[in-house]
Amino acid sequence: QYMVLLPFLIHTDAPEKVCIQLTHLNESVTLSATLEYQGENRSLIDDVVSEKDIFTCIPFSLPKSNSTSVAFLTVMVKGETQQFRSRKSVLVKNSESLVFVQTDKPIYKPGQTVLFRIVSLDKDFHPLNEKSYSHLQDPQRNRIYQWQGVELEIGLIELSFPLTSDPMQGSYKIVVQKSVTSHVEHSFSVEEYVLPKYEVLVKLPKMITIEDKEIPVSVCGLYTYGKPVPGLVNVQVCRKFSHSGSHCYGKDSEAVCEEFVRQADARGCVSDVVRTKIFQLQRSGYKMNIEVQGKITEDGTGIEMVGTGSCEITSIMSKVSFHLLDSYYRPGIPLFGMVKLVDGIDAPIANETIRISVNEGNYEGNYTTDEQGQSWFSIDTTTFTEASLEIRAEHKPELNCYDSDWITPSYEHALHSISRFYSPSNSFLKIEPKHETLSCGFPTEVRVHYVFTPDVIGEQKKIVIYYLVMAKGSIMLADTHDLTVNPGDAYGIFRLTFPVEATIAPKARMLVYTTLPSGEVIASSADFQVESCLPNKVSNLSFIPKEGLPASNTRLQLHSSPKSLCAIRAVDKSVLLMKPEDELSHRSLYDLLPEEMKEIQGYSFKDYYLEDDNVNPCLSLDNILLNGFVYVPISPDGKGDAYDILKLLGLKVFTSSKIHKPEICRRYREHVMESNYMVANFVDSMQPYYDSYEMMEETDAGHPVETIRKYFPETWIWDIVSVNSEGNAELDVTIPDTITEWKANAFCTSSDTGFGLSPTVSLRAFQPFFVELTLPYSVVRGEAFTLKATIFNYLTACIRVSVSLAKSTHFLAAPVEKEEESYCICLNERKTVAWAVTPKSLGQVEFSVSAEALQNQQPCGNAIVETPEKGRKDTVIRQLLVEVWGMLKGMEVETTYNSVICASEKSMSETVALVLPENVVDGSARAYFSVLGDIMGTSMQNLHQLLQMPFGCGEQNMVLFAPNIYVLDYLNKTGQLSEEIKSKAIGYLVSGYQRQLNYKHWDGSYSTFGPQFGQAGNTWLTAFVLKSFAQARPYIFIYEKHIQDALIWLTQKQKENGCFHSSGTLLNNAMKGGVDNEVSLTAYITIALLEIPLPVT
Repeated sequence: QYMVLLPFLIHTDAPEKVCIQLTHLNESVTLSATLEYQGENRSLIDDVVSEKDIFTCIPFSLPKSNSTSVAFLTVMVKGETQQFRSRKSVLVKNSESLVFVQTDKPIYKPGQTVLFRIVSLDKDFHPLNEKSYSHLQDPQRNRIYQWQGVELEIGLIELSFPLTSDPMQGSYKIVVQKSVTSHVEHSFSVEEYVLPKYEVLVKLPKMITIEDKEIPVSVCGLYTYGKPVPGLVNVQVCRKFSHSGSHCYGKDSEAVCEEFVRQADARGCVSDVVRTKIFQLQRSGYKMNIEVQGKITEDGTGIEMVGTGSCEITSIMSKVSFHLLDSYYRPGIPLFGMVKLVDGIDAPIANETIRISVNEGNYEGNYTTDEQGQSWFSIDTTTFTEASLEIRAEHKPELNCYDSDWITPSYEHALHSISRFYSPSNSFLKIEPKHETLSCGFPTEVRVHYVFTPDVIGEQKKIVIYYLVMAKGSIMLADTHDLTVNPGDAYGIFRLTFPVEATIAPKARMLVYTTLPSGEVIASSADFQVESCLPNKVSNLSFIPKEGLPASNTRLQLHSSPKSLCAIRAVDKSVLLMKPEDELSHRSLYDLLPEEMKEIQGYSFKDYYLEDDNVNPCLSLDNILLNGFVYVPISPDGKGDAYDILKLLGLKVFTSSKIHKPEICRRYREHVMESNYMVANFVDSMQPYYDSYEMMEETDAGHPVETIRKYFPETWIWDIVSVNSEGNAELDVTIPDTITEWKANAFCTSSDTGFGLSPTVSLRAFQPFFVELTLPYSVVRGEAFTLKATIFNYLTACIRVSVSLAKSTHFLAAPVEKEEESYCICLNERKTVAWAVTPKSLGQVEFSVSAEALQNQQPCGNAIVETPEKGRKDTVIRQLLVEVWGMLKGMEVETTYNSVICASEKSMSETVALVLPENVVDGSARAYFSVLGDIMGTSMQNLHQLLQMPFGCGEQNMVLFAPNIYVLDYLNKTGQLSEEIKSKAIGYLVSGYQRQLNYKHWDGSYSTFGPQFGQAGNTWLTAFVLKSFAQARPYIFIYEKHIQDALIWLTQKQKENGCFHSSGTLLNNAMKGGVDNEVSLTAYITIALLEIPLPVT
């Protein structure tokens, strides 16, 4: 007898195994296995076997193919007196790399640089050093940059992209191409925002039942550094109607609400118990959830933040469910399973009795739930003979009430259908299920129950048990176990042990079987959940110390596999409050695995179905006539057999043993067909019925008297460190000036051990006395706004504080209220001081506010004033963007005046009249001059100074964009192009290209201000963009679609006579040489097309 086992889905470029078992051999045989793949035959096995019994697994791998394809495996066993041959189909699929992208943060401001990493791993989480092809898409799906053929080092690459000062706002995507048909995406947002200083936490039960009388609700405000927020809290608790609201009755027609407003307590919270009577939980016509909104208005600043929460409403009072219950039963082996009892909010119900019955008479038993609401049960099946059984678990009987206007409490029971497993010898194996998740790094013991009848055992004293463990669709390990038995009946339990490692996560699938001398295969399988562990253990990521003062030093350390490369990130918690992100975790990494490695069952994959035909002949049995009735034999379709178990595991089996249950030959006499039809339809009609019910505080001694805080990054650490030979890595860093909590994590890659991930850790940057500024994202020059400074005192005593705003020529400031010399601030209190500020200058304007604890004896009421020895003065320096109003934003115009002087004397003078336009923005004019003794000197010697950062509207941006190309071309061809100048020019081109896409229309054309202002695309500008983009291709990435779109749009503007029709408006008349007719436009477009260049047609 022989058996060859192989996964039906084979992955290329990955280790696979084929397992061979030969038993009861009485002669030497030649065993061969040949795979017909990609037009050639590959020999997997070709050995002469002389042992009587053998069980081994042979590793192999296949090269990458062009696509998923069907291959054929032929297994042949040949001896002098016997020969077996079997040919079956398998599926070969290319292995997919697991790729993810990590950005330094989920949201960016205009002008910031996007930092990101690309990581590529194989299915076992080992790094792949492959080439990466990726690009960046803006919110309009324009491809604005790409990185082609970038080499990954130990599965990792770091890249970046600078955003312009005025980018398109919205959601951007980094797209990494894995194959021709597969890619991964990672999104981030670009917005103008101010980071929140605190978060609003809404706490309430996740679920309540319709019989609950109260709901506890809590709304709390916490600063990012962990202190409570004082302020006014508004809480709204609502249950919405199921129908849409009426405009006639306003909000009252949308929901029933309870509202209360209170001042936050010392913990920054407002808590209450809301009576549910107003929400009529047992009435229909409402949505089955309650929504809570908490709004906190911060004292002093008036800043409002909102948090929300939701609570589901359920009519389920209790719910019973089966777990780890097999679909088959084996007579003589206990039927194992677990029953779980939860209430309507999925909380376990302890110490309750659950009644379990089988077929309402075969068996009845009561089981008591433990603290987890669970109870294991084991049912003796020795006396069971039925082909199928129905198991029912019940807690309380259902209430037979129904009213369309009311919701009735329900008590859900569990119903599960099982069928008898097929064995002609009535011998069975059964793996006992495990409820717990297996932990990595520790071996696990599996209990296997067995029953062998006397006929099977005979004179044997030992039965060889074969077992293998599969994971991710592949055979991971295989071995044998010698089971000692006594003559006669043999039943009992034996134990198998296998190691639990990352290679068998997240689900280990175990097969245990033996082959009897009669040829019958006795088999059992079970699935075990495995901890989502990673091969590289990254541990002990921590800051030392875990709390520090701004600008103080700290050390970040971690432990990993020696010689690993570790990528570290630390970001301000405020950023994550602004836009939460899907945090990199063990679970998210395992979610990257292809579906076939997680949930595949049977022989089907997408459009492929590789079911094998049963080659065993059917049985022809006669009908029996008894007492005037005809008894027709039928096949027990509900029964499982060894083939079903192997198929469920996705294992193709080549064997001479008996793995199929017998099938009855089809009869075609009319009355027999009718009988079979009736039975089949009865089984089919009952199956949906069964299926529908199946449930499955530390101080730095060196702290100065004054602190000056001006470094406020959103991303603090973005670095890669190497791990030494002992597995340790350290990074010495300086804490930024932000008073906040920093969130840090790390992942490590190693060629030897693979990928690992650390948990997220925190560092709290804090000082007990400090000042914070409340600023908008930007303001308009000349328009007043309120600048607020809030002084916080978390010292143990009261202090007297003076507050001052440093004077500047860039703005005017006046106190909103009468200014006092000092303010009294006691423990956990604050004081907000405000100024009315009118900016006078454009650009980034600096504001410096100082708060100083005074050294005087003037008391604070009855409290004694103390002065801190260190940190008495805190100065915060923040920058604020000051812009011009409306359409004038970004429109900068430059005019050049030239003159030539023939110098005949030692000194000469020349008067130049600088005439400014009437509509110039006040304060924005500036001038500079240069004098050279060479007519061509300015142009030839300082060409690099002609490089400019493009900005402004669609016309102005292109006027500044194009000269960068010409300068690069000239310097490159004359050998004067340095890396510094090249890098600067390319940066300008990338920025200009990104900005110009803001002015692109859906039809491929371009206009001065873009589609948002209702302008039509302009012919002159589109031709200029087309030519410039084409000429920039040697230096930067230009998405070919933008060139083709512009070309197609221009083609559509051509008339029958060959001229081009003028479209849209152009403000800069100089772009078209001061002329405006069809002949000039046609010449302009023709020149642009020739300079692309395009082939002349």
